[in-house]
Amino acid sequence: MKINLYHYYERERGPFRNLSSLSREEARAVSRELKTNGDVFASRRQDDYMEIRRELEQRARELFLRKGGRPVLPYPHYMTLGECLWVKSWYREGREVAISLDDFAPGTVSFTYGDLFPAMRFQDGREYRGQVYTTDEIPGLISRFGLPQEWNPAGEQGPERYIEAQIWDDAILKRYL
Repeated sequence: MKINLYHYYERERGPFRNLSSLSREEARAVSRELKTNGDVFASRRQDDYMEIRRELEQRARELFLRKGGRPVLPYPHYMTLGECLWVKSWYREGREVAISLDDFAPGTVSFTYGDLFPAMRFQDGREYRGQVYTTDEIPGLISRFGLPQEWNPAGEQGPERYIEAQIWDDAILKRYL
């Protein structure tokens, strides 16, 4: 079965623009611009968003390494496992890129059940909290819990709205830049 990963982005900015690739000052400036414009989902982020994000990315990377992951980058690019139109709606002129999971080098993609932020920060006893999953582990997780974008499309049953894929190597992504 072919599994696609999806990346959503603002048409005018292009795909795979990553705040984590910027210096702290550059990331703050972009975040301030997004807040000032106020017309996209990212404009609602809290002021310490980048500090929390960098901490969570480091934790996810460490967990992935412990499971045998082979991250190339110090931070991931983000995609969803399967289509998630809710994420696409975050953008004024949202666009998408779909890439087969099979196109990525083994050991360079990790997953969280839900967005990295709630997956790593919520403490509600769900077994997938604080966890990172490998490509080999994710099918079992889906068979147990399903795809959040199917059972929770409106977010009424918790913060899980999709399975996030963290892409730790940009070799394939460069084709889309």
